[in-house]
Amino acid sequence: MRSKQFVIPLVCLALIAGACGDGRNDGAADQGDVPRTDSPTTAANTDDTDDQTSPTTEGSSSETPSTEFPFDPSSNPFDWKDLGSAKEGVQTGTLRVPIDYKDPSKGTFDLYVARHLATQPSKRIGSLLVNPGGPGFGGSEFAVQAGAVYSEALLERFDIIGWDPRGTGESTPAIDCIDDYDRYFASTDITPDNAAERQQIIDLAKEFETKCAEKNAKILQFVGTNSSARDMDSIRRALGEEKISYFGFSYGSELGAAWATLFPSTVRAAVLDGATDPSSDFLTSGLQQSAGFEKSINKFLQRCSAEKACLLYNGGKAEKAFDDLMLSIDKTPIVSRSGRPKVTRGMALTAVAEAMYSETSWPDLEAALADAIRGDGSGLLDLYDTYFQRHNDGTYDDSLEAFQTISCMDAADRLTVAEEDDSAAQFVEAAPRFAPGTTGSYFCTFYPPAQDPRVTITGKGAGPVLVVGTTGDPATPLSSTENMAKALEQGALLVVTADQHTGYSVNQCSLDAVDNYLLKLAVPAAGKRC
Repeated sequence: MRSKQFVIPLVCLALIAGACGDGRNDGAADQGDVPRTDSPTTAANTDDTDDQTSPTTEGSSSETPSTEFPFDPSSNPFDWKDLGSAKEGVQTGTLRVPIDYKDPSKGTFDLYVARHLATQPSKRIGSLLVNPGGPGFGGSEFAVQAGAVYSEALLERFDIIGWDPRGTGESTPAIDCIDDYDRYFASTDITPDNAAERQQIIDLAKEFETKCAEKNAKILQFVGTNSSARDMDSIRRALGEEKISYFGFSYGSELGAAWATLFPSTVRAAVLDGATDPSSDFLTSGLQQSAGFEKSINKFLQRCSAEKACLLYNGGKAEKAFDDLMLSIDKTPIVSRSGRPKVTRGMALTAVAEAMYSETSWPDLEAALADAIRGDGSGLLDLYDTYFQRHNDGTYDDSLEAFQTISCMDAADRLTVAEEDDSAAQFVEAAPRFAPGTTGSYFCTFYPPAQDPRVTITGKGAGPVLVVGTTGDPATPLSSTENMAKALEQGALLVVTADQHTGYSVNQCSLDAVDNYLLKLAVPAAGKRC
């Protein structure tokens, strides 16, 4: 399974795909003979070691959804249906929620929701809402494939609830802006040589953002993180649970933190893995992430320089081989596959970013770079296509469009073209290999101003929230995760030693720490490392 954390695209990168979790059993559910309802009283646990009382400070939620959208759990508001024999114990359904919680007359979203039923229903604690990151990715798959993401202990005790956030995945209406990704992300030069090339970057950014705004005008101002957090509370109410637990990866940390801030009295437990820095603006976040990827790229190259078997060894000078290749591609893009664009420096760096999320992808990158040195860009193109989630038929998931739109609807400010360009030098300084672009990204420049920017994260009244970070995370560097823990009223930080994005199942220590918190509300000791 993969979590997602996107990067502010100083080199026309718009999303980063990352690995989280490792392969586990299929988690097929055994429902036994115990009747099931969606009431919070379903938790029939008698294990004295598991304290089911939330540690939160009781109080009213910061915000309450519209009373015009009541949910009666006994009437099955999701219209659950079994997914089939191939996924025993997994159900899917939809939940109708208002586009605008302040004015339900503006229409509705139908959220696509999946539920992996607890395999030990007699010991069921309740539901665990899950989100894989993004923003822009559907989360239902993390329930459908729960056995590949979560431990057996969690599968036994929780109904795993994943949903495609408003505007994403199978939820409707979904954000849709463009069809031809190559036009917008493969045709520009990130180090333009003249005014015409620079203007092309600006024009394409404006065209892309204008299309996104116009095609999604009805929902544009209502797809941000605040609205998704309100949907989480709607899901909780529709399930009939007074309090609920949450496990979010990457951007899912930001969503979970917003939910805990808006609805603190409903939080039983919350895990934020690979957490973002909730206080940073686009510029700061972009610099943090670029520096994180630069660190990972340098480590990859240092390893190649030290290992003669590495295809990029170059007599112990892998760094030079990489730098020379990037400069060569910048000057003369290399052929990839029939009918596809030649690989530019921006595309090559997108491919590199795709591989940096986990050391398990480094061999693929090594081979692709070695082929590129010989003039064959097909390996880099494959990584680039994986990054953008391109299908064999040439179509794409709409996650990139959703990512950029949601991100911009979370941000109050809009940088001008000049302000974007002024920031380029900071990125080159922070990440000369990863972010050598000489212009801005114009990421939100041409979007309308956001009417509901993301709430300031405090988690006040939500109780202890477990925040997990890895020492070598390229997308959400440990410093970002530390800042999330500090922003929360009772943020508890768990540091995991690993060169990858997110840390839940990196080792038994991190898995046990997260599981014990979710199952028993046992917060790891301050300063704990795995």
